[in-house]
Amino acid sequence: MTDDPDSPAPRPAGARRGRPPSNALTRERILDAALALLEREGPEALTLRRLGADLGSNHTAVLRYFAGKDDILLGLAERLIAEAVEGFEPGPTWRATLAGLARRVRRACLAHPALAVLVASRVSRRDAEFRGADLVIGALLDAGFAPREAARHYRALVDVTLAMSSFEAASAVLDGADREGDRMAWRREYLAASPRRFPHLASVAPHLAGADEDDQFEFVMELLLNAVETRLGGGA
Repeated sequence: MTDDPDSPAPRPAGARRGRPPSNALTRERILDAALALLEREGPEALTLRRLGADLGSNHTAVLRYFAGKDDILLGLAERLIAEAVEGFEPGPTWRATLAGLARRVRRACLAHPALAVLVASRVSRRDAEFRGADLVIGALLDAGFAPREAARHYRALVDVTLAMSSFEAASAVLDGADREGDRMAWRREYLAASPRRFPHLASVAPHLAGADEDDQFEFVMELLLNAVETRLGGGA
């Protein structure tokens, strides 16, 4: 211990040289807070000022790490795709690879529905998205498509998968009573539709009630992959 006024002040107990304090801002901490705020209070709450308050910092400090709110949303879009592709290995066939990836994307969207509604249509242009694109395009090239057709089929597969997943996510973020009302409509209003006025609808109404979200996703993926296979066999 010294009384020399020029000696450095002692570090707080437990502090380590070179390690930032636990509450220091980082890109990952900002994204953590943004996701928590979005999932807790919805998209309207996600502002730079509110994010800064939740982080215990002035909102301008966030702008040292992100260009603005849209840049944060693209970072969150990257996280969503990263969750879907993390640890994924191609399947034994191109169809298995594409179906497996589609199911993972849907699972990630339903795990974070408020985020999926906001960012499913965005292009994050970051590594996780590139990794997903590489997996899908690789499967299509392995199947035998030429590069131009592989690119077209990639865009179609990804757009349909994200559209279905974000559509389902939009339902998941509805008020509980509204969501249940929409779900029960297939078993109430559709079944009660007048056979005289809507004969074709009435003839299949019981089957509409039996088709749930899991069934519909798998059915659409099967239709889409069958179409891809048909085009492949036709020399597309």
